[in-house]
Amino acid sequence: MEKLAIGLMSGTSVDGIDAALVRLNGFGVHTKVDLIDFITLPFASNVSEEILQCMNINESNSALICSLNFKLGYLFANAAKKVCEKASIPLSKIDFIASHGQTIYHFPQQEGRFVKSTLQIGEPAVIAYETGVTVISNFRSMDMAAGGEGAPLVPYADFLLYRSNLKGRALQNIGGIGNVTVLPKQGTLDDVVAFDTGPGNMVIDELCKMLKGVPFDQDGKWASQGIVHKEIAESWLEMNFFKTSPPKSTGRELFGSQFTKQLLQNWRHLRDDDLIATATYFTALSIADSYTQFIFPKTYIDEMIIGGGGGYNETLLRMIKELLPNITVLTQEDIGFSSEAKEAVAFAILGNETMNGMPSNVPKATGAGSAVILGSITIPPNDRNIIGGRI
Repeated sequence: MEKLAIGLMSGTSVDGIDAALVRLNGFGVHTKVDLIDFITLPFASNVSEEILQCMNINESNSALICSLNFKLGYLFANAAKKVCEKASIPLSKIDFIASHGQTIYHFPQQEGRFVKSTLQIGEPAVIAYETGVTVISNFRSMDMAAGGEGAPLVPYADFLLYRSNLKGRALQNIGGIGNVTVLPKQGTLDDVVAFDTGPGNMVIDELCKMLKGVPFDQDGKWASQGIVHKEIAESWLEMNFFKTSPPKSTGRELFGSQFTKQLLQNWRHLRDDDLIATATYFTALSIADSYTQFIFPKTYIDEMIIGGGGGYNETLLRMIKELLPNITVLTQEDIGFSSEAKEAVAFAILGNETMNGMPSNVPKATGAGSAVILGSITIPPNDRNIIGGRI
């Protein structure tokens, strides 16, 4: 049965909300998925600052989190409305909205008195009330309850969309954080492996903000003008995270502003462009090192397909190709997909599984003890239900 759905995503880059309007036929691993339309609504600077403040353990407080949860709910609802307007499809035709929300903190493992936990905000009740559409949210918590790390969650969608009987593929996302889904040739869902590779654009973006006053390195321009200090990047790779075997996940807690400020303090003698170039190489090196340590010994890979904002950084792409010369490196656009829309589409797919009562985590990727149904369902009030009684 055909359904129309909206996937909403705001990632670790904290630059805005991605909204993907998709058509879904069926459920399970044979679902057919078509992207109808896509938009990104950038955050106003004050909203980005509030999110980053919530993420900072020294600056956050319960009042700020409480308020921001609802503020983001209204912004996510607006993104859903806007993508429908762009596609000229009324909200009344939408079967469900799948909202990842905004992660503000993530403990993949217990740290002292802090138990394994994760928190995404962007109040689903607000989204449901404002749109009149059923909302699936809080995707990561059930996987964590089952013993997993709650991340990465996109491997199910990656398997559905990109599996091949002819090629071994690695789906490398480069958002704020880098993560990879490994799809062996002729593999099944049980063969899928996925994990976070380390920083994606996060450190590069922070350096650009601090040194250049711009939010990111457009096309890798600054990095292309700098000198890479390989020995410095290699020293950053000595962190325990990079030596830990999958499953593993990370975020701003490890590679956020504090990490970048420390880099600036330790390497302030470097030219600005050199530091940005070295950080860009660090991202490429962390990806290549992850493949060398944890993928190539077990799985033959023919090609890497890069998605996320990093797919538009030409200098980063060149560095990855140079570090991994024996595999073909492509972008989502090279195979007819969208780098920007990939994760929003993935959460629409996960929401479809939830609405059909189907599990969609990949235990080998997250470390969960079992496959589980992800997400919580929020139904709009009857007097706001504009979707034809299909709830």
